[in-house]
Amino acid sequence: MNVIMGLQERQREKQINYERRLLRDLSIEKLKVRILDFFNHDYSLGLCLTDVLEEGCFDVAIEAFLLGGNYGKFGYYGESMEDSRLRCKQEEKHLVDTLFNFILYWGKAGKMDIYSESLFYHCSAYVETWWLQGFQAGAKYYKLRLH
Repeated sequence: MNVIMGLQERQREKQINYERRLLRDLSIEKLKVRILDFFNHDYSLGLCLTDVLEEGCFDVAIEAFLLGGNYGKFGYYGESMEDSRLRCKQEEKHLVDTLFNFILYWGKAGKMDIYSESLFYHCSAYVETWWLQGFQAGAKYYKLRLH
């Protein structure tokens, strides 16, 4: 006897499998190097990268990567990267705000008021970079018909 699945269950299962395939491209080393590139080279930020901050950055990077990967199918079908980013502007802004507030809270407990704008731009560039990586990976998977 066959198991009957609803459409939403099937879509969710396909989404999870696609995200698993996308996440095979990521490695912990890549994530750590990117965190150091964005947040450790600028000493004016005054950040001390603890394990808690790294985990928060990992989470946001993975979410941004998956968000870009989900919009990679539009790039495969001919839509420009900028147009695809406009589609998910609200979700991307949410990720930037989440990372910014997380770092402000766990970084130095409110002592970074002077550098908030600089930190915000670093967070924005960090999320944008991971979104672009995910977008390219998603377009590649659609091109190779692995979706």
